[in-house]
Amino acid sequence: MYKVNNKEYKCSITIVQDIFNDKWKLGIIWHLLDGQKRYKELHEEVCDITQKTLTIKLRELEEHKIITRKVFAQVPPKVVYSLSEIGEKLRPVLNEMFNWGIEYVKAHGEFTQKESCENKLA
Repeated sequence: MYKVNNKEYKCSITIVQDIFNDKWKLGIIWHLLDGQKRYKELHEEVCDITQKTLTIKLRELEEHKIITRKVFAQVPPKVVYSLSEIGEKLRPVLNEMFNWGIEYVKAHGEFTQKESCENKLA
């Protein structure tokens, strides 16, 4: 049995499902693999996400300690998002998912245009 944030889980996979329960969070994390980004940069890079949804998902990822939010005391205010230490551990997982996606397309689809993202092993 596992307990995280006062919630009990019988399986660690259930924890992962609970955190990554939508289509946006992995994309946000993927773009943060390049390094810290401001809100506007993320909004431009994460395909088809609304500002409201991005704000909600960033807050959820921050609550789960996957990303960090740093506010700089300046005018105008500057806020940057980056991966936390535990968030950075998703790098090999996401790279494997990226590679699997390419293999899946090769086996069951076709490339219709130049890729807009790349492997982020760094």
